[in-house]
Amino acid sequence: MSSKFNIDGDAVRKLAEILVDTDLSEIEYEDNGSRIYVSRKANIAPVATHVMAPSPAATGHTAVPAAAPSATDWAKHPGTVRSPMVGTAYLSPEPGAPNFIKVGDSIIVGQTLLIVEAMKVMNQIKATQAGKVTQILVSDASPVEYDEPLLVIE
Repeated sequence: MSSKFNIDGDAVRKLAEILVDTDLSEIEYEDNGSRIYVSRKANIAPVATHVMAPSPAATGHTAVPAAAPSATDWAKHPGTVRSPMVGTAYLSPEPGAPNFIKVGDSIIVGQTLLIVEAMKVMNQIKATQAGKVTQILVSDASPVEYDEPLLVIE
């Protein structure tokens, strides 16, 4: 018995183009029971983590290198908020607007923490626990993967 599998080359090319445009390493699309998964190996250099700390000499913020745990350590932290999808993380509701949260903020359950844009849909990521924001692990307009640690609430 033979079955024929039709490949939509245009869809594969479009998904590959999205990977390149967004610097994602993988993407999956499903429509009417057909699913396409495209993956690429990315040569990604390690990125230094910075924590924003108030400067005693100025009223603004100064980037201070943090002795932060590796990404795998944040993944194990009980207060880590993870990305529910692949997309682009935005820390404010629109360009030029203040960020939803900053390190040191006390938050309540249901408060919007950030937005993850996926397929032109802005998805608000809301707090599922109250506490204090101790780390923000992504920068504004950065691509995020599914289950990637975004921030830590303690």
